[in-house]
Amino acid sequence: MADFDYDLFVIGGGSGGVRAARVSAAHGAKVALAEEHKVGGTCVIRGCVPKKLLVYGAHFAEDLADARRFGWDVPQCAFDWPTLRDNVLAEVERLNQAYTTTLNNNDVEIILERATVTGPHSVKLASGREISARFILIATGAWPVVPDLQGAEHGITSNEVFHLETLPRRVLIAGGGYIANEFAGIFHQLGSDVTLVNRSDVILRGYDESVRDRLLQISMTKGIKFQFNSRFERIEKGDEGLRVSFDSCEPLDVDLVLFATGRAPHTKGLGLEEAGVKLDAKGAVVVDDDSRSSVDSIYAVGDVTNRVQLTPVAIREGQAFADTVFGNKPWRVDYHCIPSAVFSHPPLAGVGLTESQARQKYGAVRVYSSDFRPMKNVLANRTERALYKMVCEAETDRILGLHMIGPDAPEILQAAAVAVKAGLNKKAFDDTVALHPSMAEELVLLR
Repeated sequence: MADFDYDLFVIGGGSGGVRAARVSAAHGAKVALAEEHKVGGTCVIRGCVPKKLLVYGAHFAEDLADARRFGWDVPQCAFDWPTLRDNVLAEVERLNQAYTTTLNNNDVEIILERATVTGPHSVKLASGREISARFILIATGAWPVVPDLQGAEHGITSNEVFHLETLPRRVLIAGGGYIANEFAGIFHQLGSDVTLVNRSDVILRGYDESVRDRLLQISMTKGIKFQFNSRFERIEKGDEGLRVSFDSCEPLDVDLVLFATGRAPHTKGLGLEEAGVKLDAKGAVVVDDDSRSSVDSIYAVGDVTNRVQLTPVAIREGQAFADTVFGNKPWRVDYHCIPSAVFSHPPLAGVGLTESQARQKYGAVRVYSSDFRPMKNVLANRTERALYKMVCEAETDRILGLHMIGPDAPEILQAAAVAVKAGLNKKAFDDTVALHPSMAEELVLLR
């Protein structure tokens, strides 16, 4: 076999790339990882983790208001954005160091430079250094999509939102997906006036209709404004902020425009097509079930493949790659019944088929649900209601999907997803004694 500088060269230091590099090195491979920003990737540096910390910070607005109904004499509290922002960024830096330490402890060489592919076994660093590798793994993730419109440079994406100098008074969020709805809740709870603008009339496409409709209802009741079926024309910057014009409605004057209009595989300028790697129409690396691209020595995992854009999926793909290629323990990721959540206010979560998907696939289904006001909301004098929904196959009552919105919904669904993945039926829940008083008990009392 030809001699190479490394057994494995990983491009991208996100969750998938780090897992693949660490495990491959543990299997005995000589590994290098190139990252042009910070080790940790989108989730740790500019995504899930800092966003969830902002969600926690934003939720104190409701908690402080509710505390008075529980007997606490809470004085008028002022929110300080720089304190939250700086503490979140400090935690991001701590995680960056932790990931770096983990790689160093596993003898993975970290190269803090941009790397591009120059051939089936070769990469080139920004410094000009040429490197050869037996295998190359692309794990560069995805990047926010910015609409092609006049004045788009005046907006920001989720990459920049964690670094805002001040909290904007008026926020326009473009998009209807999970990032848009999560930041709508965050900014609203922190005191901003929020308008979510979407080119269609559907939010959270892919989630169960009942659950996403409930979030829309609650969000509007809280005061978040929604403008549907609107397309941007231009953004103009003036002395008083930004003026955003649309194709079918009046302009909006805001202080911040946040584009949350999707994420595209981050493959531009990597030299992949020149090296013979096939990309699809969206720029994603086309891979087989073992994450191998059209070039035998080049693999890809995570969002850059556009299979399932979720961090835990990227981690599993990285683990499977390392075990298969270097560990002599081949296995493949199972993409069936992957749970997901939206950390909105309140959060929602789901696993398996939605009611609509189940009816299309199986025809007859049974739907069990519980629409209730959580105990805390009752005493807090909040009208906000939770909704739990179980979709089952009509003949067997096998659980096809489970969907919920309400306090701690993602925490509850993670455990319940095990039952859905295992193919249990409704009777397994019926036979389980309720844990009272809890919100989760509604899962075993569905009718």
